[in-house]
Amino acid sequence: MGYNVAYKVMESIMTANAVVRARIDGHIKEEASAVLASMGLTVSDAFRLLLTRVASEKALPFEPLVPNQKTIEAMKEARRGKLRSFKSIDSLMDDLNAGD
Repeated sequence: MGYNVAYKVMESIMTANAVVRARIDGHIKEEASAVLASMGLTVSDAFRLLLTRVASEKALPFEPLVPNQKTIEAMKEARRGKLRSFKSIDSLMDDLNAGD
């Protein structure tokens, strides 16, 4: 982290007076909290870092991954338990290559 970013983060921590709330799956929050704790950060620290970068760079500090329609449909099917299974790698590969 560069000096300017670190300085801005510390400046915003010292003058923090706005509250940001977000709804997120509890399991994801627990996992993220554990990862952040291993870095010496809290979830609030991570949000401050993220929002400080967004404000200073006028962009997200990462490329968001947006699934296409085919992927969205596959995700919905998986949530409904409609997963396909294969008896071997060869049969999986045959199915994957069927449209080629």
